[in-house]
Amino acid sequence: MNPCRCGNAFEPGYACKRGRIDRCTADYQSRISGPLMDRIDLRIEVPAVTAADLILPPPAEGSAEVAARVAAARDLQRARYAAAGLPQVRTNAEAPAAVLETVAQPDSAGLKLLRDAAETMRLSARGYHRVLRVARTLADLDGSEQVGRLHLAEALSYRALAEDMRRAA
Repeated sequence: MNPCRCGNAFEPGYACKRGRIDRCTADYQSRISGPLMDRIDLRIEVPAVTAADLILPPPAEGSAEVAARVAAARDLQRARYAAAGLPQVRTNAEAPAAVLETVAQPDSAGLKLLRDAAETMRLSARGYHRVLRVARTLADLDGSEQVGRLHLAEALSYRALAEDMRRAA
């Protein structure tokens, strides 16, 4: 979705006619209900591509490499849930919450971060489980057996932007 009604809120040098940019974006984004936003796992700001961006060298990891990592992570997930007696569950997104809490059990540093973030960000039960699902997937993409603090921090960062906007409204 756009950051504000006109879609130009974060463009360099843009001055909103409606007032402060943070207020304009908060007003616009608050029109989406909390329960709906709670169901969106990845919320990131994607700035417009500039001509300077097009000149940059290609990324170190290409599409084929990323696709191979994703396929390997999905195979790992499918095998994990089949071994748990859930052959109908193919991905972390489909796992029941009780099973997810077992397979996505974070290390002690990650657990502390998750507890603090759940309180600070006022995560609902659904939001808590969504963060766990994303963190487990990030750990799978890294080839890690355990969900670590780094995976949880990244998963939480995907929710942070929208939470900040909602609090500003």
